[in-house]
Amino acid sequence: MQASSVKQLSSLELGAWTGLLRAHAALVHELDRQLETAHGLPLTQYEVLLYLEGAPEHRLRMSELARSVLLSQSGVTRLVDRLQQRGLVVREPCPEDRRVLYARLTPDGARVLAAARPTHLAGVRDLFLRHFDEGELKALAEAWERLVDQPQA
Repeated sequence: MQASSVKQLSSLELGAWTGLLRAHAALVHELDRQLETAHGLPLTQYEVLLYLEGAPEHRLRMSELARSVLLSQSGVTRLVDRLQQRGLVVREPCPEDRRVLYARLTPDGARVLAAARPTHLAGVRDLFLRHFDEGELKALAEAWERLVDQPQA
């Protein structure tokens, strides 16, 4: 398809798209700042701890963790390295497949997550949720589900 035949976004479409991008960037930046300031824990590390907490036996394969937090395999490896240095996560080999490594939440990691959770939840409520009534939140939740339920190309 030639560039000249591509239909440009309407002002409404552009506003919706750029608004989503700008809102996401601003929210992530501020949530990260709050967690870092209060707990020395960046948002990406908080998310890893959160996924591990919810996993069976508080552990995930490194590849599953990378998909969960939307990072490359090397990105999640570096992130887990930092968490392991702090004693919040350990790596464990898979007894059935030596090529597989798990990341597991430690008791210290669970304590740090528990301490940071109120800060994170307060930030989500203050920065995002309070701006919408219940009907708007329901509509947003349904819209996001339509996007994530699409078959991946």
